[in-house]
This record gives sequence, structure tokens and C-alpha cells, in this order.
Amino acid sequence: MKLKDATKRNQNLYIAQAAVEYLLSLLVTGSFLATITKSIGIPDSITGVLSSVISLGCSFQLISLFIHKQKTKGFVIVMSIINQILFLALYVIPILNISQHLKTILFAVVIVAAYFVYNIAHPKKINWLMSNVDENHRGIFTANKEIISLVAGMAFSYGAGALSDYFAEKGDINTAFILFAALSVVLTLVHTITLLPITEEGVYAEKKVNFGEALRSLFKNKNIVKVVILFAIYYVIKDIAAPFYGVYQINDLGFSLKLVTVLTVVSSISRILVSRFLGRYADRKGFATMVEKCFIFLTLGYAFVAFATPTTGVVMFIGYYVCNGIAMGGINSAITNMVFYYIEPERRADSLAVSQAVAGIIGFLTTIAVSPLVTLIQKDGNRFLGIPIYAQQFLSVLAVVMCVVAVIFVRLAIIGKNKAE
Repeated sequence: MKLKDATKRNQNLYIAQAAVEYLLSLLVTGSFLATITKSIGIPDSITGVLSSVISLGCSFQLISLFIHKQKTKGFVIVMSIINQILFLALYVIPILNISQHLKTILFAVVIVAAYFVYNIAHPKKINWLMSNVDENHRGIFTANKEIISLVAGMAFSYGAGALSDYFAEKGDINTAFILFAALSVVLTLVHTITLLPITEEGVYAEKKVNFGEALRSLFKNKNIVKVVILFAIYYVIKDIAAPFYGVYQINDLGFSLKLVTVLTVVSSISRILVSRFLGRYADRKGFATMVEKCFIFLTLGYAFVAFATPTTGVVMFIGYYVCNGIAMGGINSAITNMVFYYIEPERRADSLAVSQAVAGIIGFLTTIAVSPLVTLIQKDGNRFLGIPIYAQQFLSVLAVVMCVVAVIFVRLAIIGKNKAE
């Protein structure tokens, strides 16, 4: 097979792999995760903390610095299978004939283990799969990849949400959990099949360095330090309010899973409409310039939720999902691609690991810090300092403030410095 044909095939398989992985992630995040924790009887504040385990899991990427293999394909595939089996187990726990206390402990252990396994392999997986993408077209490729995932995710989320609501109305949510577990098995098999044919000839051999050397090397590069700070700010934004939105929608605003899914579809459509434009814009103007614009839309999104009440909830969350979709059309790919832009190929996996690990720890600690505030406001009858307000509204205000900080940082520390140089 010609090199060009092999590269194109690898890119198509990467797009398929990303789509299937995205579907699996949908089943264990947001309102789907809130439905499981509600069935077990886990409080809202704890559900928010468990949701932010996704960010804490990024700290486990540091372990990947100790793992350097000439061939990473087999390692990535095995770790992916283990991770997905653990995700599947989250739907089995609610139907086990054990006490609520044991279910809660088991659920927490399994979800942490799942993200532990996922994140050990994640930097190497991205380095492997992105090696098949030309550096001058990463923006548009990432956009195309996300569009495919989002289209598949819209149909999948709506169907899964409707199925969950159907069995919940019948008082038989455990049947939905069993079906989701079976579906996870099928998706795991498909995900593995998409990875097996992808070659790794284009991956640069990783330098074997110790942990201290890797960190010293990273922080000698001022550009990467800026990316780490940007990662950290973004994870604070992401984990200060959004982990509590699932329970807010289901428990306080009275949204059904079907409605939440429709709102998610609105977000996905917004993201699809702007992804290719943002991808091309990043390829022309740079990912830093693009991410600044995305943070402005993220600011507007959290501002909408700050005004969301049982009366205005649907309208405000439509605004949130539209703005969030536009922002997500560029933020995730921009920050990751900035690592690829500033770091030499053989050090990208380590650099990505450290960047996400530092940010993930900060994001998780952010959720831990605000969790007692959620409990305090709820115990006071949804009041803070005598002002009627839901906890999630107040947290959204804090997210708005941090978004403004992100915009200022990108403008002054990254875009401004680049122009000066």
C-alpha cells in the first residue's frame, strides 16, 4: 500500500475511533452519570465531585512519563479495553444486591480506576494517532473529526435519553442500565476494531528521560509554561460549575433526560456549524487567536446559566448550550494543538501529559473547593448571604469571572508576546 493511501486510511480510522470513543464517554458523563448516581442515592455535591474525576484523571497522565515504548499501539489498545470495561461496570453497580453505602464506595473506586487507566495511555494514543496528520492541516482535520463524532453523538444521545426516560417512567430504570451495559460491550468491540489496523510508522521514538528531567525540560520552555497556565485556567472554568449542571437540570429544574439530550443536540449543531470555520481560521491565524474568540463565547454561555431558574431554565440553558457549543468547537483542539506546535515531536506525549496533569489536578481541587458551597447554599434554602440564588447560578458567576481572566491571559501573554517577537 502506498504511503499516502496508508496515511489516508489511518486518518479515516482515527476519525471512526474518535466517534466510537465519544459515544462511550457520553454514557458516563453529564445527565447520564447523574441518573446513575441518583439511582444509587448519591448526593448532588458528591455527584459534582465524581463528575470532576475526569479532570483529576488527567493527573494520572504523569505516569505515562515513566512508560516509554518503541511501539505503543498494543499498550494503547489494551488500556483502552480495560478502561471501557470499567465504564461498563458503572451501569452494573446500581443493580447489585448490596447496600447503598457499598454501592457508593464501589462506584467511586470504579470511576477513578477507569480514568486512571484512560489517562495513562491518552498522551501516547494522541501522539500516535495525530502522527498521521499533516502539521499544516491539523485544524481542519480536527474539525472534521469532531463533526463526525458530534453527528453520531446527537443521534446516540437522543436515543439513549429516550430509552432511559421510558424505563424511568415505568419505574424500571435498572433495565435501561442493563441495556446500556450491553451497548457498551458492542461499542468496545467496535472501538478495538478501529484501532487494530492503524499503523505507527510515523511516530517519533520517545526520548527516555526521568521524571525530574522531563519537568525541568518542560518548564525551561516559556511557551509551554504559558500553555500549562492556559490549561489550568480552562480546567478551573470547566470544573467550577459544569460538574453540577447535570443534577441541577434533573433535580432542580425538572428536566427530563430527553430534554437534556435535545439541548445537547442544540450544542452539537452549534459546534458542527462553526468547527470547520474555526479549524481553517486556526490554520491561518494560529490556535491562540482562535482560542481567544472561543473563550468569549464560553463567557456568554456561563452568563446564561447564572440566570437559569425553574421558570427560565429551558431558555437560559438553550443559550448556554449554543454558546458552549461554539466555544467547544475550538477550545479543546486549540489547546492540544498548541502543545504540538511548540514542542519537538519526540517530546510531545510527555509535554501533553504534564500540561493536562497539572491542569487536571487544579480542576479537581476547584470542584472539591466549591462542593461545600453547593451544600451550604442548598441547606440554606437556595440562598447565599440572604440572596435567593441556586448554587449552580452562583458557581456560573464565578465561571464567568474566570473566563474573562482566560481572555485577558491569551491576549496579553500569548498573542501579544507572539506579535512582539
